[in-house]
Amino acid sequence: MARRFPRIEEAHRAFIARQHIFFAASAAPGARVNLSPREGAALRVLGPDAVCWLDRTGSGAETAAHLAADGRLTLMFCAFSGPPMILRLYGRGESLRRGSDAYAALLAGAYGGEEVPGARQIVRLAVDLVQTSCGYGVPLFEHVGERRTLEDWARRKGEAGLADYRTKKNARSLDGLPTGLA
Repeated sequence: MARRFPRIEEAHRAFIARQHIFFAASAAPGARVNLSPREGAALRVLGPDAVCWLDRTGSGAETAAHLAADGRLTLMFCAFSGPPMILRLYGRGESLRRGSDAYAALLAGAYGGEEVPGARQIVRLAVDLVQTSCGYGVPLFEHVGERRTLEDWARRKGEAGLADYRTKKNARSLDGLPTGLA
């Protein structure tokens, strides 16, 4: 049932564009495996072998720590409506910290220079394997809308408050690994 592809094909790109949520999984030697839900609208397909997402300040920063320590990253997309399918993107990721030249260039090129409140990094994945599988066991869900809670929280914090929060809450992973975000 599973099929492998060396790159993101047009059918994969179209499937990804229809998803409202995706999941990012990362790990580092001796650390916990992390799995986080991400907003589908934050993701951009950069080409047949690369994607990125604009990441917002949150309660943890496991992905950034794991990428700095190890680099392995997997993204998973599930069809919660329409025909069933699961699509995974495997590869090596990097964290482009807000304020860096690489971040600014990708923000301009992939996001039209528009930065969402609370943005802290862009995670870029160099894809080396695409896998699809049936998704028959994935339940059907109806998308109602996006939550604005994180955006509202970031606006209330302001730039100085967000910088302070990242210093206090995003400097190290659960396992004490440095994130590079503070």
